[in-house]
Amino acid sequence: MNHDLSPRPLNPAPQAPQMIWPNGSRSALFIGFDVDAETAWIGNNASNVDRMVTTSHGGYDARVGIAKILELMDELELKATFFTPGWTALAHPAACEKILKSGHEIGHHGYLHKMPDRERLEETFDEIDRGFEALQQALGVRPIGYRAPSGENFPELIAYLAKSGIRYSSSFRDDIMPYRHACADGIPGPVEIPVNFAFDDWNFGMSSRTSPRPLFGRDAVLPLWIDEFEATHAWGGVTTLVLHPQVSGRPMRWHILRDFLRHVQAKGDVWIATGQMIADHFEKVERQAHRPMR
Repeated sequence: MNHDLSPRPLNPAPQAPQMIWPNGSRSALFIGFDVDAETAWIGNNASNVDRMVTTSHGGYDARVGIAKILELMDELELKATFFTPGWTALAHPAACEKILKSGHEIGHHGYLHKMPDRERLEETFDEIDRGFEALQQALGVRPIGYRAPSGENFPELIAYLAKSGIRYSSSFRDDIMPYRHACADGIPGPVEIPVNFAFDDWNFGMSSRTSPRPLFGRDAVLPLWIDEFEATHAWGGVTTLVLHPQVSGRPMRWHILRDFLRHVQAKGDVWIATGQMIADHFEKVERQAHRPMR
């Protein structure tokens, strides 16, 4: 494949309507969980299938993490989006069914959590199709939201997502406001609810067995999250969380997340919404912005 490295924006800034959040809110909070389970360890490294202790990190999701996260959401009376690989739904249907029964949104997160690869389009598209099929089979849902496994994307995948009925994505890191992707053929792409990398709990609470890195506790994580949220709130943006039950479902990190969410709730002017709710609102504002003047 010819890689075009000419000096130009690789994801040009789109035309997006001025965002006015519902209920007079100054900003929005999008609580997104990636229910990777074992796929986080085997999707991009199949040899880990034979390493039971390594994959046991992911096994925490179904044993403990999902239930504890649902308990927290119930305690705070919050709704979230759970981006779930198809493999996870098939392997752990009972745990994933509890997400639906609790009234949360299920999002698409690939099938085996394989990183999308532009040089393997057929394999990448198959991951999308198999993810849809597995979520339909295990949970009876066809998601409208997508978060890229390992957080990668490219133009052909954006177009395939739009063709497949995906209305919003939450993978890119290039804004604090939602915007709409444009496909190469001029067809509108999904709405993007961009991510702030500071809110990916994997960065602070998950090490690697093969190349250890430090873990960060409350004094490092909670002030960082609060400061970043407060600044995003002041700018009127959306604070998007990338959380994992196998990380934030752990005892100490569960309490960090609870304290952060309590801080956000105490503001009183933050719209806490699922991905579908934010996409619906964006599309409403978008339609109003293009309404002819009378």
